[in-house]
Amino acid sequence: MTRAEIVEFFSRLAADNPHPQTELAHTNPYTLLVAVALSAQATDVGVNRATRRLFAEVDTPEKMVALGEEGLKAHIRTIGLFNTKAKNVIALSEALIRDHMGEVPEDRAALEALPGVGRKTANVVLNTAFGHETFAVDTHIFRVGNRTGLARGKTPLAVELKLDKVVPRPFRLHAHHWLILHGRYVCKARTPECWRCIVSDLCAFKPKTPPPMAKRATA
Repeated sequence: MTRAEIVEFFSRLAADNPHPQTELAHTNPYTLLVAVALSAQATDVGVNRATRRLFAEVDTPEKMVALGEEGLKAHIRTIGLFNTKAKNVIALSEALIRDHMGEVPEDRAALEALPGVGRKTANVVLNTAFGHETFAVDTHIFRVGNRTGLARGKTPLAVELKLDKVVPRPFRLHAHHWLILHGRYVCKARTPECWRCIVSDLCAFKPKTPPPMAKRATA
């Protein structure tokens, strides 16, 4: 995409959803960190279902450590890889108490040093909790970046670095949320819904997917 097309691309997404937010339920930076750590290879809906009661009782690292690994497992058994995730959440909670006075650090390196926290999780926390202009590249953003031509790359890091280079202000803060939501609900993995996409004319994907009725009519 040209710079003008990128500005138009995000202008339309912004007009359609001026204040995008994560769909992971949380109450503070700590519960956000836990929710994102639990969301790997799981849906936001599934994580929210599991954490609804958990976060009503546990909203600090100290409370999580007191709950313990087995207690946490009882809350998150419906989430994939819950054994490993429970172990990591307890370990990262202990690290926050030991190294950061129980507070979530506003620093990428410190976040990535926590058990079970990778670059994507750190980017989500920095952006959503602290307002940093970061790009958390999940499967949706990776797909949308490559499919549209906005930010092509062979790895999530390559797509992230390309987004960091091409996304202009004032769109940088919310860009990754717009792209995630667009990929989740419109630019879907198996069949993108091009017929109702507000940026389809700016997108490099061809051929565009026709409306369901049109597909049946031509079958």
